[in-house]
This record gives sequence, C-alpha cells and structure tokens, in this order.
Amino acid sequence: MPNQASSKQSQEQAELKLLELNAAGLDIGAEEIYVCVPSDRDESPIRAFATYTVELHALADWLQACGIKSVAMESTGVYWIPVYEVLEARGFAVSLVNARHLKNVPGRKSDVADCEWIQRLHTYGLLRSSFRPDEEICALRALVRQRHNLVRSRSRQIQLMQKAMEQMNVKLTEVVSDITGLTGLSIIRAIVQGERDPKRLAELRNSRCKKSEEEIAMALEGTYQFEHLFALRQALATYDFYGQQLQDCDQAIESHYASMPDRHPGEETSPPKTSNQKRRKNQPHFDLASSLYQMVGVDLTEIHGIDALTVQAVIAEIGLDMSRWPTVKHYTSWLGLSPYNDISGGKILRTRTKKTKNHANTALRVAAQTLHHSDSALGAFFRRMRAKHGPAKAVTATAHKLARIIYFMIRDRTPYQDPGAQQYEQQHQQRLIRNLKRKAARLGMQLIPAESASDTVPSSLEPAVVS
Repeated sequence: MPNQASSKQSQEQAELKLLELNAAGLDIGAEEIYVCVPSDRDESPIRAFATYTVELHALADWLQACGIKSVAMESTGVYWIPVYEVLEARGFAVSLVNARHLKNVPGRKSDVADCEWIQRLHTYGLLRSSFRPDEEICALRALVRQRHNLVRSRSRQIQLMQKAMEQMNVKLTEVVSDITGLTGLSIIRAIVQGERDPKRLAELRNSRCKKSEEEIAMALEGTYQFEHLFALRQALATYDFYGQQLQDCDQAIESHYASMPDRHPGEETSPPKTSNQKRRKNQPHFDLASSLYQMVGVDLTEIHGIDALTVQAVIAEIGLDMSRWPTVKHYTSWLGLSPYNDISGGKILRTRTKKTKNHANTALRVAAQTLHHSDSALGAFFRRMRAKHGPAKAVTATAHKLARIIYFMIRDRTPYQDPGAQQYEQQHQQRLIRNLKRKAARLGMQLIPAESASDTVPSSLEPAVVS
C-alpha cells in the first residue's frame, strides 16, 4: 500500500504543468538572501547575496543573465521591501507570497531548501501573489501609517498626563470631559509653569465647560509632589512634540496629494457639503476631503459613518484600481470581512472571518460602530443585525456592507444615495412577506392579510393562512 501511495503521488506531480519556466525563488533574511533559479541556467543554481544595495543590484544582474522573468519571494517582515522595489524597477514580475500560505507545505527547514521550494512552487504556478498597490498609493500608505503611529504615540502621552495628575489627586478628568481640550490644556500648562492656586487655575475654564469654577477648583486641590510634576511636565512636552510631528506629517501627505496626477480633469475639485459628518479629534491640518474627492472622483464621505480620515485609511490600503480584484467577493475576502468557512466532508464546521491586520478592516469596523444611532439605512441595518446576531457580528456585517459600497462607488464613480431608515425597514418587511408567501406556496397554502382573513374566517383563533 505505501508503494502504491507513493507512486500515485509521483504520478500526480508528473502531471503538473510548468507554467513559469523563467521563474526564480528568493528566501530573504536580515543579512542574506538565498536565490534559486532553474538548474539549467547556471552551474550554481542556488546563490547567496548580502542585503546591501550593491548586492541587490548584483542579484538583479545575475537573474537577468539567467534569463529570469518572474520572481517569487516570501513577505518576511519589512526585509522584502527594498528587494521588491529593486527587482520591480529592473523589470521583473515580482510575486509577493504570504508566509501563511507556505507554512503548511512539508519539508526540511533551511534557507537553501526554502528558496528552492519557493522556486519550484512558482514554476508550477502554485503560488498566489499578495496584493500590492501602485507606487503612488504605496507612498501614501506609508505616510498614512506613519500618521497613525504618531496619533497612537500622542494618545499614550495623554494617558501619562492623566496618570500623573491622579497620583497627585488632581481630579481634572472628573470635571473636564477631555483634558486636551481648551480648558484641560490651559490648566495643565499653568500647573507645569508653577501655578498651584485652585481658584486661579479654575479661572482658566472655558465658557462652554459644563462644570462651574467652584467645582473645578475643588477638583484641583492636589498634593503636587515633585516626581509627579516632573512626569507631567515630560508627558506634556512629548505630547506637544508629537503634535508638531503630526502637523509635519500632514504637510507631507498634502504635498503627496498635490503631486499626484489629476485623474479627473475638468471636474469639481471640492465635494458637496454633507451634514451627516461630525468632526472628530486628530483631524488633519488641511482640506483632506477636497484632496480625496479630487483623487477618487466621487465623495465617499456621503456614506453615513465614513469621514475623510476613514476614506484616507481605506484608500491608502486598497488603492483606486478595483480591477485588481476579480469580483467584489474577492475584495471583501482580502479585507477579512467575508466568511472564512472550514468545510470537511461537505459540511461547514465553522464560519468566521479570518484574522487579519489590515488597516482598512480596522477603519471600516470603527466606522460601523458609529452607526448605532444613525437615522439612515445603514443605521437600521446595523440595529437589525445587532438584534439578530449580537454586536460583534453586527459590526462585521456592517463593515462588510460599507466595504461593498466603497467598492462600487470607486469602480462605477456613482454617488451614494441613502434611502433612509424608514424606507429600509419597509423594504425589509416586503422581503419578509415575499419569503412567507413562497414558503406558504411550497406547503400548498396561500398567505392573505389579516384584514382579509377576518372577513372569511369566522373564528379569530383560525390562522391567516388558508389552503
């Protein structure tokens, strides 16, 4: 039996067709890159190169000398990025492969075996390239992710300021909703500069603050110990530093938008004003909505729950070319918002979304959560999903719907039209009635309205379904 199984496996391998004859495989590390080419191209088909830029160009020269046209590599950390860029600039068709797709392949683990195995799989066309947008979107992606890191770092300093004040029993967070607002920052800066009088600190209260000066003064009675004041001073200085870094990053993003070619010349450069968007914290220091509208050609902020920062986060990940995905289902699957079914024996064992670190996935999920009280069709959909499946699945389903809307708006360049919550509920009710009629017809019955049934059925206990 083992001999029959091995012979069958060898026969199946022999039946595989060679699809990429001029293919190479790369295994990339921090210090060395192992490269494998077909055995008939060089006396030493497996070579090792250093990761210096000069060595990367030497690698490209050797691949060209071997007649290689297509290269496959594993996405290892960030080490693959310079290799990818150099090879792509030299004219190679580069396939970036998810490491998760290679983990299940058995074999001995070594760098030489890895590059040889990648080259063999790529030759038979068994590797699937990961999505990577064009150069302009990749640059935008790097800037947007850098901005996201700066926002997170600045948020950490807010937590440190809160911690220092709590240790001094300064209850500023109890009387001010946001310590980085006008009132909060004014009081913190005065404390750092040496002011300790609670009444004078309370006089810095903004007129829109809900708490009175007396309440704020009571909250500012603290111990003001040296070590905690020192921590507060450093956290405030770091917070201001990240704020300046954030402005510089916004300027770089604005310059990048300005350098991108106008994809829709002769059209309006500013989107129409929408009333369904609320301003949130960490807004950019330029007109982001107009820049996005000029680049995309359609106003994605018309979608309820979607603001300019969400659009920027999504566009920086997916780009503008929707033809990179065969269908909208492939697109939502890449985002990690479609079911990832485990099927065995023809039965679905588990239905879940796959784990992903996709930034667009996170942005859409956050946008979906804001639709809880929205008086729109999307808000009604979210509430219906939450009542039926719970909050977690409701967020996933609504994020999936938002992703589909964005896909079709970018692909077809059609504006978003919200039917409203009331019309959505009416359409949903009509769908339920149609489904009930189909079920009744399959059972040989007829569904009639309750008003009509009361005229024909003498007893109120009789059902409204008659055969």
